[in-house]
Amino acid sequence: MRIIVQRSGPARVEVEGKVTGEIDSGLVLLVGVGQGDTESDANYLAEKVAHLRVFEDDDGKMNRDVLDVKGSILSVSQFTLYGDVRKGRRPSYADAARPEDAVRLYEFFNDALRHLGLHVETGVFRAMMDVHLVNDGPVTILLDSKKMF
Repeated sequence: MRIIVQRSGPARVEVEGKVTGEIDSGLVLLVGVGQGDTESDANYLAEKVAHLRVFEDDDGKMNRDVLDVKGSILSVSQFTLYGDVRKGRRPSYADAARPEDAVRLYEFFNDALRHLGLHVETGVFRAMMDVHLVNDGPVTILLDSKKMF
């Protein structure tokens, strides 16, 4: 699994002009599921996201996690994180999980975050979505359960 983590102020996702998920502040996650990913990958990344110290403490150092600051999560599925453009100019999505596998693991991941005590809002799997956010910092972190980066 791959996740782009963005520290955010207000954020929302809309599908066909209707808000499907909205947070005041916290983390916006763009979540991609790859071939062969398992619940172990999802649990690893849920723990990593929940305890990622990207929020400032009283001294201005990034020492607090989203739980510490009582932030929320806006989780948006994004298979394009597995787009491979090493050959040619059109991305190949051969490494992305099949939709029926990806939706199960995406939902499992979101539930794992909820079990860790986080409020999680989402987009709509496989829908065309508009994501609006105030990227705070900006702070953007790349995570990969296979530790590719």
